[in-house]
Amino acid sequence: MGNDDRKFFILDTNVLLHEPLAIYSFQEHNVIIPMTVLEELDRIKDRQKDVSRDARVAIRALEDIFKDADPDAITQGVLLSKNDEDHSGRVAIFTDHHQPMSQEVFTEDEPDNRIINAALYLQQVKERTQVVLVTKDINMRLKAKGAGLKYVEDYRTDQLIDDIQLLSKGFRQLPGSFWDQVEDCDSDTQGRDTFHNLDPSLIEGAYPNEYILDETKLFAAKVVAQEAGNLRLQDLGRDRLLSRNAWGIQPKNIYQAMAINALLDPNIELVILTGPAGCGKTLLAMAAALELVVEKGIYDKVIVTRNTPEIAESIGFLPGTEEEKMMPWLAAITDTLEVLHKNDECTDGSLDYIMEKANIQFKSVNFMRGRSIQNSFVLLDECQNLTASQLKTIITRCGEGTKLVCSGNLAQIDSNYLTPVTSGLTYIVERFKDFEGSANVYLNGVVRSRLASFAEENL
Repeated sequence: MGNDDRKFFILDTNVLLHEPLAIYSFQEHNVIIPMTVLEELDRIKDRQKDVSRDARVAIRALEDIFKDADPDAITQGVLLSKNDEDHSGRVAIFTDHHQPMSQEVFTEDEPDNRIINAALYLQQVKERTQVVLVTKDINMRLKAKGAGLKYVEDYRTDQLIDDIQLLSKGFRQLPGSFWDQVEDCDSDTQGRDTFHNLDPSLIEGAYPNEYILDETKLFAAKVVAQEAGNLRLQDLGRDRLLSRNAWGIQPKNIYQAMAINALLDPNIELVILTGPAGCGKTLLAMAAALELVVEKGIYDKVIVTRNTPEIAESIGFLPGTEEEKMMPWLAAITDTLEVLHKNDECTDGSLDYIMEKANIQFKSVNFMRGRSIQNSFVLLDECQNLTASQLKTIITRCGEGTKLVCSGNLAQIDSNYLTPVTSGLTYIVERFKDFEGSANVYLNGVVRSRLASFAEENL
C-alpha cells in the first residue's frame, strides 16, 4: 500500500456498525480492516438485533471489494475505486500482529486491545505515514492515546456541524421592530392569509418554513418561498399564533405556538421537534395527531413508535402482542393521553374511545423496516438515540398522505456511540432544513412544572 502521502485509517467495528459503507468515505487514503473487526462482525451478524443488519451490509461491502483479489492483494490492499489508480486509496485486511511481550502495550484478551496493538505496530513500521485509528468508542480513544498512538479520531463523516449550538432552531428573532427594517415590501392577500414579498438580504440564509420573530412581540411570520431576488413570508401574527389550539391544548409560549402551526399544516410532511425535557414535544404532537385524525379526518390512523436501547434486547421476552410488549416504553404516550382527557367524567372510558376512534397503534422501531405507511400520522419519539441511517430507514417508510413527527432531546442521549452533534436527530435537522415539506422547531423553555424547570436549569 504505497504512496507515503496517503494516511492509513484503521477502522474499529463500531464505525462499520454506525455506517456500514464507511470504507468509501476514505477513498483518497488507505483503509485497514483488522482481522479482529471481521471476527466481531461475524459474531454480530447472526444476532436477533437491529445492529445485525448493519454488520451484514458491512460484510457484503467488503466481499464485493475483495471477491476477485488473491491473498497477496488482500494483504497489500485492493483499490477502493477502479476508475483512477492515482487518486484512489486502497483497503486491506490486516492480520493480528502479536508483538513480543516486552513491546506489547495491552494483553490480547480484549478485541479493543488487539486493534490498538495493531495500530501501534503500524505506527511503528510506517514512520513516514500518518496512521489514524477511527473509533466511536470514547474509552477506546482514551486508551489508544494513553498507549502512545498519535492520531485517534471519531468517525465524523456524517457530522454536519461542529458545535450543537450551531444547530438550526427553526426560527430566528430579529432585533428591534421588523417593519422598521423593511424599506420596500409588496404585500398581497389570498383568502384569510397575507403574504409579504421582501428583499432576501433582509433575512440572509432563510430557508423554507423558518419562522421569523422580532423583539416587539407583535410580528410573526413564516418563510414560504425564496426565489431569485424575492423572499416571500406568510404573516402569521403572534396573537393569532398563540390563539391556535390542538385538541383543546393552548400554546403556553411562542415556541409551542410555532410547533402547533407546523403540526397542523397538512402541507408540511415532516416536523422535527427538539428541546429540553418538559417543553411539551410529545404533548403537542399527540394533541395535533388527535386533531388531524379524529376532528378533521385528514389521516386514517396514528402510529406511535419510540426508540430506546433496551427494545431490541428485551421486547421478545415480554408477554403479549407487539403493542402490549411496547407499552412499558410508550408509557409517556399513554400519560400524555391521560393529560389530554384529565377533565373528562370518565378518563378511562375516554381513553379507550379515543384509542379506537383515532386507531392509535404502538409499533416497535425494529418492525418498521419494509413497511409502506400510507395516510397516517406517525410520531417517532425519543429519536435522539437513532443514527442517521436508522432514521433514513424509518423516513423512507412514509408513503403518500403520511405526516411524520420526529421529537427528541439531544441532552438525553442513551447510545454509547452517539453525541449531540452525531445524533441522527441533529443530522435530519440540518439535512431537511432546505426541504419545503419540512419544519423544525426548538421548543425553548420547560413548561411541565416549576420543579422540572428548576431542575433543567440547575442540575
